[in-house]
Formats: sequence, C-alpha cells, structure tokens
Amino acid sequence: MDAGPVLWVLSQVLKPESVRRGRAKPMSGVMKRMGMIFRAKANKALDRAEDPRETLDYSYQKQLELLQKVRRGVADVATSRKRLELQLNQLQSQSGKLEDQGRKALALGREDLAREALSRRAALQQQVTDLETQHATLQGEEEKLTLAAQRLQAKVDAFRTKKETIKATYTAAQAQTRIGEAFSGISEEMGDVGLAIQRAEDKTAQLQARAGAIDELLASGALDDQSGMHKDDIQAELDRLSGGTDVELELQRMKAELAGGSTSDRQAIEGGQGQGQAPSQSQQQPQDTPRFDKQ
Repeated sequence: MDAGPVLWVLSQVLKPESVRRGRAKPMSGVMKRMGMIFRAKANKALDRAEDPRETLDYSYQKQLELLQKVRRGVADVATSRKRLELQLNQLQSQSGKLEDQGRKALALGREDLAREALSRRAALQQQVTDLETQHATLQGEEEKLTLAAQRLQAKVDAFRTKKETIKATYTAAQAQTRIGEAFSGISEEMGDVGLAIQRAEDKTAQLQARAGAIDELLASGALDDQSGMHKDDIQAELDRLSGGTDVELELQRMKAELAGGSTSDRQAIEGGQGQGQAPSQSQQQPQDTPRFDKQ
C-alpha cells in the first residue's frame, strides 16, 4: 500500500483551519499587540512613579536654564556692540587725523598730498557708515533680548510661585489622604492589622463557645469528667445548701456574743450546729460511694 496519499490526508487534517483556508494571522499583528500592551504597561508604571512635585521642579530648572541662555545672549550682543563702538572711535579718530593732514598739505602747497589724505578719509568714512549701521542693528537686538529676558524673568518668577503653591497643596492633599486611609482602614498596613484583629476575635469567640458547650455537657452528665474534679448538679446543690446553713449558724453565734447571750443560748446554738453538721455528713456519704461508669 502506498503511504503517500495517507500522509497527505493526515497533513491536511492536522493543519489549522486558518492555514487551510489561507487566512493565517500574520506575525505582525501579534507584534503590534505586544507593542501596545508593553506601551500600556510602561505608561501605567510611569504614571505610578511620577511625582508632580519633581516634575514641577524639573520644569522650573529648565526655565532657569533658558533664562540663563537669554542673559548670556544679551551679554554677547552687548559685548559686540561695545567692540563696534571702539572700532568706530578709532576710525573717527583716523578720519579726523587725515583731514588735518590734508589741510596742512594744502597750506604747504602740496595739493597732491591733500588729495591723497582726503581720499583715504573718504574710504574710512565709508567704513564708519557701515559700522554705525551694524551698531544700530546690534543695539536694537540688545534691546529686544533685554526685554525678552525681563519678560522671561517675570514668567519664571510667576511659575516659581505657582509651583510652590501646587507643591504645598499636593503635599497637604497627600498627607490628608494618608490620614484618611489610616483611619478608615483602606491602606494596606491598617487593612492587615484589621484582618488580624478580626481573626483573633473570631478565634476567641469560637474558643469561648466551645468551652461553654463542654461545661454544659459536663454539667448535664452527657460527658464524663475523667479527672474526677467536676461535680454533678445534685452534689453542687447539696454543697450550696450546706454552705448556707454554716453561714446562718455563724451569724447567730455572732449575734449572741454581741447581745451577751446566756450560756444556754450558746449551747442551743452549738446543739443546732451539731444537728446541722450531721445532715452534712450524711449528705457527703453518697459522694464516697463508688460510681460505676457506663461501659
């Protein structure tokens, strides 16, 4: 028998339905889902770890750095402006010197020297004009940067005040929340303590109920006390009556002594005491009789 067709049938049967129909889910879909889940988990972890106070402090630090850069830019522009002013002063000084030289040369009859001096002065004057234009431009930029620095300083100061207010409010709200959770038992620590107390109370109540049930069973005779220290209800009642008789006799004796009673009264009291003790002894005799436990 040829095994080829059989193997082909088995392979077709064992293939997933989606593969047989040509609708297998691409691997990219699984990767997209994994990426989305990872981003969601990471976002949740970041939200849990983020402290608004630290974020505000970081933003304030960045604003201070920006303000420092603006101030540094103002200082650089001012330095360039001062350098141009120095160059202008030098060129104007040279221009004045060339003008004086031209006058002297013309006075001495050297028109050619005067013409050369005036030509050089004209070239310097062109440079002075260019530098004055650059100086005016730098001065305008300096004024703009100075105004921007002042506005940024005002914004930074306002942000600092708002930041401290938000931080104080957040800290107070956080402390209030912790106090509320501690009192209401919502927090994990107080919840564990409350559960421990509840378990202890339940166990104590269970033990008390068990002890009470055992005492009732022993008193009713349903359970036998193997130690022999537990008395039945009849013997307990006899002991109570005997104890009450002894107390009454003692009370009568004290009254007789206080009233200065006669000897006959004392003898009567003592005789009554003897009669009271006899029933007590007769009541105690059944206790000495052996008791046969049920087999």
